[in-house]
Amino acid sequence: MKPILDETHDPKIQSWVESANTAENDFPIQNLPFGIFRPISGDNKPRVGVAIGDSILDVSGLLSEGLLTDANSRAAAAACNSNSLNALMALGSGPRRALRRDVHGLLPKDAAAAAKSAASRHLVPQAEAEILLPAVVGDYTDFYASIFHATNVGKLFRPDNPLLPNYKYIPIGYHGRASSLVLSGAAVTRPCGQMRDGDQQPEFGPTRFLDYEMELGFFVGAGNSLGQAVPIGNAEDHIFGVCLVNDWSARDIQRWEYQPLGPFLAKSFATSVSPWVVTMEALAPFRRPAFSRPPGDPTPLPYLFSPDDQEHGGLDLWLEVALVSPKMRESGMAPAVLGRSNFRDMYWTMAQMLTHHTSNGCNLRPGDLLASGTVSGAEQVARGSLLELTSRGKDPVTLPTGERRKFLEDGDEVILSGFCEQHGFRRIGLGTCRGTIRPFSSG
Repeated sequence: MKPILDETHDPKIQSWVESANTAENDFPIQNLPFGIFRPISGDNKPRVGVAIGDSILDVSGLLSEGLLTDANSRAAAAACNSNSLNALMALGSGPRRALRRDVHGLLPKDAAAAAKSAASRHLVPQAEAEILLPAVVGDYTDFYASIFHATNVGKLFRPDNPLLPNYKYIPIGYHGRASSLVLSGAAVTRPCGQMRDGDQQPEFGPTRFLDYEMELGFFVGAGNSLGQAVPIGNAEDHIFGVCLVNDWSARDIQRWEYQPLGPFLAKSFATSVSPWVVTMEALAPFRRPAFSRPPGDPTPLPYLFSPDDQEHGGLDLWLEVALVSPKMRESGMAPAVLGRSNFRDMYWTMAQMLTHHTSNGCNLRPGDLLASGTVSGAEQVARGSLLELTSRGKDPVTLPTGERRKFLEDGDEVILSGFCEQHGFRRIGLGTCRGTIRPFSSG
């Protein structure tokens, strides 16, 4: 589907919520991501909110004030009287777009005084709210959509044959564990598992090779019926929006257990998710052609090929990973940036991933989470995991304190961030996805 640009993308529009107008804020009036929050005081029932600057607009409150003019918008707002985004996601793209337009119309500096006054009664500072997981995720699927990541990892284990024969024909993925999805900020306990070092006998204990994976996640909006595949041309109608994902990995456990069935306990202990879901509408100015396949690479099979997806299926979105060690934290040092890559370098598009997922008749449901797999690029700085960045621990990274890291140590905090920017449009961000490693405890 061709991205639609309208007045909600106009970079000249500023908001009466002054914090939304600063250049460094991720949530200007052109963004308006959805999430779930609970006010700390007063009526602390969880509800759907829209992030604007450093505040949150309570969507149900806008409906109660009679501020929403479009019938589709009112239907969407009614679905927001909930402790998750699932009901809103289930309505599909039309009501979501209408609600976003109506909310945008209430927030410009030149909005009617009465509308400003009414909307301001439902504005909650983020500092005075508890932010919750955005959706009840029934199923979580992690893909392997970066050819640079797949090649980098393949070279570490199969130097002469880094890419398996199916990679350029099929979006590779595996079913993750939805029950261990955690919100950004939650501590991640170092997992235990079975490992084997060389020819020695296997042993059980805490992982020594704990890693991050910098990923982009996208939530399913309207689902599909069991046995009914989603055509590639309709796939983006089933995508609600994107978030940041850190799919933590225990590499020594993974190396021993993954053959022949793939990831299991090395990944199921925790996956961190950012709280704000940036809609596909907000991303419209930053859509790009799909990754340009080198000469000789196969054209996607017909069920994975759409001219529109090839023209607009890419996304110019920067992802960055940074680390703070305990020593850096004690010294008040800024996070050390370890990697920065761009989602436009992904071999497979979001539409191709979703379409392939349903191609056997698998039914996706509102709130299901699909993740891209590690987002890596061609350059050293664009590697989205320590496994790649340190060449499997052989070339440690050096932190500003002089500390070296092959893999993550207890007390390390990993911070993912993401943003889109382009001349002629307002920069929009995804916020952050954070997690601090907590030592293994046998108690």
